[in-house]
Amino acid sequence: MFIVGLGTAAPPNRYTQVQCWEAFQSAGQFAQLDRRARATLQKVLLHNNGIRTRSLALDSLDEVFAADPDTLHRRFARHAPVLASRAATDALQQSGLRPHDIDAVIISTCTGYLCPGLTSYVAERLGLKPNVLALDLVGQGCGAALPNLRTAEALLSAKRCETVLSICVEICSAAFYLDNDPGVLISACLFGDGAGAAVLAAAPNSGTRRVEWKAAGSLTIPAERDALRFEHKNGMLRNILTPQVPVLAAQCAETVLDDVLSSEGMSRSEISAWIWHAGGRKVLEALQERIGLTAADVRWSSQVLSEFGNLSSPFVYFVLQAALRHNAPGGCWWMSSFGAGFSCHGALLKVA
Repeated sequence: MFIVGLGTAAPPNRYTQVQCWEAFQSAGQFAQLDRRARATLQKVLLHNNGIRTRSLALDSLDEVFAADPDTLHRRFARHAPVLASRAATDALQQSGLRPHDIDAVIISTCTGYLCPGLTSYVAERLGLKPNVLALDLVGQGCGAALPNLRTAEALLSAKRCETVLSICVEICSAAFYLDNDPGVLISACLFGDGAGAAVLAAAPNSGTRRVEWKAAGSLTIPAERDALRFEHKNGMLRNILTPQVPVLAAQCAETVLDDVLSSEGMSRSEISAWIWHAGGRKVLEALQERIGLTAADVRWSSQVLSEFGNLSSPFVYFVLQAALRHNAPGGCWWMSSFGAGFSCHGALLKVA
């Protein structure tokens, strides 16, 4: 399988962490928070968490404080199809393919629910052919990109399709609100909105760098499910985010990495570029320590985190795009995502 086109999209309005802190302070809900909650917001937004700005599907930050189930659902339903279609359009343009050339479209999300799913709306916007195979994947959280791509690989390997459009889109602001729960507060400070898309084919195209999918692996630990997940409360998604996530992510990432490299008869020293999902600065630090990486090794992930925050499932598309745009050295690249489950996924890419 080859990645023959890549695209990303984010909302036009970008906010600094300082702007978010100022908006929170002026909101009526801020006074209703307890002292510990207010201190948490100040610490996460104003101290060094690796995030400088975030793109949010909000006309103004005041919209964060109108948080009821219907408002949050409308935010997802309005913005998710738009961002997914923008990313997909860019990926198609890069691939040189037309919408009618796509045999299957796979869309992953965890921040909202539509029935029919997002594939219905995106297929309509893009003008995909009526008999396109449309698959909506949900519930995989931040790690969803790699299972999505592995599903595309299966369709291509089975010769059921010649081209597949893979999309991850998250409107994380559709799960933003304030209360005294640390997980809810930290989530409102870390996550951003965005979409990533890739066009996959059985053969490479000309005019772009050759990105070949070579091997992949996954790990799921249900016993750690409560470390990172969504729950529903009062009709709204509520992020469960625990302090052990960075260490857990690094441990799982190392296991998947070593399993895939062992199966391919390779060592870590043969990896020339690293495409990591970044849940936050502490996650990247845990990965560096556990796997023996330098700041330069995680620079593409750090750059995306600084500019966009934690985008959840689309994050690795942004990181892969950054590495390609900056002409990262060819060779074997490692791409990895992790999230709800607790789950972790990795893929070995060969880039020329």
